[in-house]
Amino acid sequence: MSDGIDYGRLMHRAMRGLIQEVLTDVAQNGLPGDHHFFITFDTTHPEASLADWLRERYPTEMTVVMQHWFESLDVDDDGFGVTLNFGDSPERLEIPFDAIKTFVDPSVEFGLRFESHGGEDGPTPPGPGGGKDDDADNRTAPPDQGGDGAVVRLDSFRK
Repeated sequence: MSDGIDYGRLMHRAMRGLIQEVLTDVAQNGLPGDHHFFITFDTTHPEASLADWLRERYPTEMTVVMQHWFESLDVDDDGFGVTLNFGDSPERLEIPFDAIKTFVDPSVEFGLRFESHGGEDGPTPPGPGGGKDDDADNRTAPPDQGGDGAVVRLDSFRK
């Protein structure tokens, strides 16, 4: 028996379950109203699957937007798969829930950020979302100087 309750681990699991439930509903019913998602994930996660050219462009993390065009959204207990359009090139992504770093729905000012603390991830209050590229329906965050996805404050998406 352990010496205490691991609230961080329990919250981590609950917040990943929330994302799973939201994405499952979207897979079955589509995105309602103005809802859309900025999802940042760790591209180095061993179970993350993406095209080689995307992994080269985003060697550590990537932010995708699920908004106007996406298809074949499949959700299971471990993660989700979705086909997104990158400059008129559809690409399939497989993203484990454990690889997600941020999940933001700017339409309702909701966000989760998972930070690593000595190997343990835990959610933090709503915070930064993702990048924006007006030329694509499903966008990735522009790389910063280190080549990682940029983080933009949610305030920049408010009307």
